[in-house]
Amino acid sequence: MYDTIIIGSGSAGLSAAVYAKRAQLNAVVIEKEYMGTGQIAVSERVDNYLGLYGESGFDLGEKFRQHAEALGAEFVEGEVTAIEKSGIGYKIILSDERTFETKTVVFAAGARPRTLDIKGEDEFSGKGVSYCAVCDGAFYKNKITAVIGGGDTALEDALFLSKICETVYLIHRRNEFRANKTLQNAVRSKENIRLVLNAKPFEILGDGKVSGIKISQDGEEKFIELNGIFTAVGTVPNSSALNGVAELDERGYVIADETGVTSAKGIFAAGDVRTKQLRQVSTAVADGANCIYSAERYISESE
Repeated sequence: MYDTIIIGSGSAGLSAAVYAKRAQLNAVVIEKEYMGTGQIAVSERVDNYLGLYGESGFDLGEKFRQHAEALGAEFVEGEVTAIEKSGIGYKIILSDERTFETKTVVFAAGARPRTLDIKGEDEFSGKGVSYCAVCDGAFYKNKITAVIGGGDTALEDALFLSKICETVYLIHRRNEFRANKTLQNAVRSKENIRLVLNAKPFEILGDGKVSGIKISQDGEEKFIELNGIFTAVGTVPNSSALNGVAELDERGYVIADETGVTSAKGIFAAGDVRTKQLRQVSTAVADGANCIYSAERYISESE
């Protein structure tokens, strides 16, 4: 039986792995993707992680993983489908029916991109509709694209694409962005980024591949001709394995404060999957550390 099983190998999970090894806990990280480092891997550049200014997200994620590996962290590839109470701890069940026993769980499964849920989105997914500008932007060199969203990720995507594409439409349902002011100023300074505000997309059109998008703006329907659409409208937590095990909020995020403590004794939530004000790499790393500290205390008090 493990002292703790860490579910997820993003920034929160890898931080937890580092702290678990330093605490000499018998721990394992279960990761859905082989050698995965989470969502940070698709960030072109990270300017807000202290001391590592300007790192690419991929490189920063690799450094996190190498740190954990250097301390001897153990990794298992597999998808967790269920967590069940078992004796003094929990049974972790994978999609291939492998099981693991543990005293505590650090749940750091992260979140996935939210879809637009409009006509044509499913049909053209991978054929002009993408959820990762850094991954797929190169396919649209000198072409016309659109980014849907108004937060940090959407504006970062628009800036990234502006270096590649002829024109980038930034479509947002409100008149103001939620992104930080630095990003807003950068976007407004780019001549090939066109702001389309107070607009809501409702249909994606094409013939085998995307040719345009229909939007409703100020009560009027409009059509924008383009080649690619990148959505950045938030995330959905990967919390299904905790359904009926720990309390979730109305959006599916695991209810936990900065200690990581959830409603289920011995289960701690870290990173983007938990309820929190700010979802950034710095807060994810802090979550991983806090969860291991909480797990240590729980184990000590239970013995």
